[in-house]
Amino acid sequence: MTDARVDDALGILLVSEVMSSERLVRARISRALPKGLPVSHFSVLNLLAGTGGERTPTQLARIFNVTKGAMTNTLRRLEAVGFIHVRRDWRDTRLKRVSISDAGRAARNEALAGIGPVLEQIVDSLGKERARELLPALRELRQAIGGG
Repeated sequence: MTDARVDDALGILLVSEVMSSERLVRARISRALPKGLPVSHFSVLNLLAGTGGERTPTQLARIFNVTKGAMTNTLRRLEAVGFIHVRRDWRDTRLKRVSISDAGRAARNEALAGIGPVLEQIVDSLGKERARELLPALRELRQAIGGG
């Protein structure tokens, strides 16, 4: 096997492991989330709760690597159930600003309580020290892929 083929095979193995892991984690988290709260909605609530500030729909679409249309759809659904506030920007009325509501924060906290045992089991199966050791490599991989 030539070096190019070895590199191709290595890339395929690496990406296959990442994709398989993502599917498994997403499925386990989806089952643990409160009924009616998809992972995509939880992810937006979690980000907004963690930053404590406002984001524009375009910023959120970039962060989650989705189209602006897909993010608009998610935001409409979150706003319809009262989990977020969407307002016009005071300086530039063409822009919208998104923030988490008290109800959204409560939903996010309920979701965290539901997925907590799943996350604990994952970390425990790896061991806390091994999980900490993996984080820099996973961050580096995300950045190499183009995830900032």
